[in-house]
Amino acid sequence: MSAERATDDQAGLVVGRPVRVAPGIIRVLAPNPSPMTGPGTNSYIAEGPRALIIDPGPDDREHLEKLAQLAGPGVRAICLTHRHSDHAAGAARLAAMTGAPIRAWPKTALGEHDSAIVNEAPLVEGERLTAGGQRLAVWHSPGHAADHVVFAADQANLLIAGDTLMQAATVVILPPDGRMADYLATLDRLAGLAPQRIAPAHGALIDDAPGEIARVKAHRLRREAQIAERLGGHAQSPEALVARLYPELSAALVPVAARQVLAHLIHLDEQGRAVFGPDGWRGA
Repeated sequence: MSAERATDDQAGLVVGRPVRVAPGIIRVLAPNPSPMTGPGTNSYIAEGPRALIIDPGPDDREHLEKLAQLAGPGVRAICLTHRHSDHAAGAARLAAMTGAPIRAWPKTALGEHDSAIVNEAPLVEGERLTAGGQRLAVWHSPGHAADHVVFAADQANLLIAGDTLMQAATVVILPPDGRMADYLATLDRLAGLAPQRIAPAHGALIDDAPGEIARVKAHRLRREAQIAERLGGHAQSPEALVARLYPELSAALVPVAARQVLAHLIHLDEQGRAVFGPDGWRGA
């Protein structure tokens, strides 16, 4: 099955449609749309006689069979950007289909949204994975999750970014597995890698990688400054801060937004700018 070239990439966001996002790299959208995943999770295949499959997504047989078909025989590895279930739940079934090992960053304890996997060959910082004419460098990129990695396709100048960045959405940082200080440091690291384009786990290609990384960091720092300003001298809960910061947010999303605010509060605490007491958070 051939993959069409991504000329109008928004049009390529169709479940099950293989789209070539760079020479030797195909994207396939999984059938798991939701408020948290947007149109769904993007799975990526680095083509070659020994293909790599990145983020197989949910445990959906039809989607996994499509990935195995596109990758062909002799898959080298099934690689995970991180263990969150929308990225990794299908890994075990795909490994059984293909005989390929699952590879992820080592992790001693699962987070609340993680899928349990057998990590047969843990990924290593700076490791180069090859498939066909592509070489993908592995870089640890915690923040969204402690075990998060990105894959930098050197020849294509493309960053397979997982959940470090996503098109038309803000990455959620949920403590304790997610940590805002780590996320901000990861954004600096990604800027240093200097990719031209970003292939996110959710949404279409991001063409201006340097501009998007700078925009996201500036947004996170602005939000943190707003939280610090609203803390003042009286104690508040993350939920109370959400009501002031996002007055029109739907009730269903308030718990996630409160965890995001909590991630900023913890970061402010680490900087000596906020403190947690028996009655809630207040400015330091």
